[in-house]
Amino acid sequence: MPPSAQRRCIRVYANKRAGGLLWKNLSSQKLRKKHYGKVERRGTISNRISIDDRAAIVETCSWISDWEADTVIGKNHRQAIVSILERKTGFTLIQKVERKTALAVSQAMIGLIKPRRKRVHTITSDNGKEFAGHEEIARKLKANFYCAHPYSSWERGTSENTNGLIRQYFPKNRDFRTIMQQKIHMAMEGLNNRPRKRLGYQTPSQVFIKSDVALHI
Repeated sequence: MPPSAQRRCIRVYANKRAGGLLWKNLSSQKLRKKHYGKVERRGTISNRISIDDRAAIVETCSWISDWEADTVIGKNHRQAIVSILERKTGFTLIQKVERKTALAVSQAMIGLIKPRRKRVHTITSDNGKEFAGHEEIARKLKANFYCAHPYSSWERGTSENTNGLIRQYFPKNRDFRTIMQQKIHMAMEGLNNRPRKRLGYQTPSQVFIKSDVALHI
């Protein structure tokens, strides 16, 4: 609206508040409401615990027990792969879910990690609604569950890099409905048995299993 028109509107509305009748000459007699910012309508995860409350030492990858969780989405958003990986070793667990619901994702995560729960201290995910079952996951695994800040993928850099590796097996244009569990298992084996420079060219499986054996000695 041009400045001159804005000034006329201000005078008209001021006249109305004073009891005048100029407003009756307007083509639209409703006052416009000011909007002071975009309202987020998607909702948030209930009782989420921010990554700000996570111990700073987790960021250093000093021990083997801190995990990151994410989902990789199939073509046309049909089905998904739940991925969970240990930050220090890159040891990765993946499972396909028929729907990316909080219940399906929670069940997949608990099933994947429970056999290794002695090696689980923290889990960090993004703010996706599929992680709304974080309290149940934390309770079942006796772990602390944290959510990264919205739109801050660098706070989960390990999972972002691993998702790129998962995409080598299952590209974005792949219909996940055609993927059998055997393929998921083969991909997981491939990820965990790939030598990594940061591990001294050992594989994630070798480093993780060594630490797991040491834990039980």
